[in-house]
Amino acid sequence: QVQLVESGGGLVEAGGSLRLSCAASGGTFGINAIGWFRHAPGKQRELVAALSLGGTPTYADSVKGRFTISRDNAKNTVYLQMDSLKPEDTAVYYCNIVVPRYREVWGQGTLVTVSS
Repeated sequence: QVQLVESGGGLVEAGGSLRLSCAASGGTFGINAIGWFRHAPGKQRELVAALSLGGTPTYADSVKGRFTISRDNAKNTVYLQMDSLKPEDTAVYYCNIVVPRYREVWGQGTLVTVSS
């Protein structure tokens, strides 16, 4: 069974940057599109960035121009570069396969806190 392990979160001031990593152990992401999701208090989990196997990225409007998703298939790792962070980006960030029926068990996520 594939285990997803997210890392790289932390406390950062508004305008700062963080780079998140998500490693898949015990397997690979396969041929699926991979996404970064976030879950903020009082809100539903949302998909903020996705990357197809062919390398085409898509972003939620709220992060477009600030976040960059990338993927290293050799390392079974997905990254999320987050720049110009805003307090509203505060959330627990997760990675997983975009299509629900192919998803792995959710990892523990990594907490991003952006102070104003």
